[in-house]
Amino acid sequence: MDLQDFDSAHLYFDEPLAPEVAPVWPAAEQYAEGTAEQPLLEAQALAPDDLTVLVGLYRFYYYQHRYEAALQIARRRVEVVGPRLLLPANWSEIDAGHVAVAAERGIGLLRFYLLALKGGYLSLRLGRFEQGKAMLLKVVELDTDNRLGARLLLDVLAEHSAEILIFPTAANAEIRP
Repeated sequence: MDLQDFDSAHLYFDEPLAPEVAPVWPAAEQYAEGTAEQPLLEAQALAPDDLTVLVGLYRFYYYQHRYEAALQIARRRVEVVGPRLLLPANWSEIDAGHVAVAAERGIGLLRFYLLALKGGYLSLRLGRFEQGKAMLLKVVELDTDNRLGARLLLDVLAEHSAEILIFPTAANAEIRP
C-alpha cells in the first residue's frame, strides 16, 4: 500500500463544509492570521467533527506556535477519523491489519489519520520526548515505505538526543517586530 497513491481518493476537504459553519467560515479561513481563532472556535462549536474546521484550527495553533493546542486538535482529529476507519480507539494498538482495513475504507482518510498521529512532532517540541517518539514510531511502523516522512524526524531525534533543546512556546517566546 502506497500512502502517496491517493489521486482518486476521497480527501477530507472533498467533504462539504457543515452548513451551520458557513456564516463564520470566511473569517475562520484566515488561520494564518492572528484574528482567526474566535471564528474557528465558533465553527468548531457548531460542527465539532468537521474535518476542515479541525484542520483550520490545527493550522492556526501551529502557525501561532501554540503547540499544546495544536496537539489537542491533532488528538481530536484521531478521535474523529479513527472510528470511520474502524481503527482501535488507542492508536498504539493499531497494526498492519487495521491499516489494511482502513485503507479499503479510504486511503485519503488514512493519510489524514496518520498525519495527525505524526503530530508526535509537537510532543517533541513540547519536551515530551517519550510520547512524541512513541507516536512517530507508530507512524513509521505503519508507513513502511516512509511516504509520510516520520522516519526522518526519528533519525534527527536519535542523532541529536544529547543536544536537545526545548523550543519556547508562544507563551514564553520572544516576539520581535
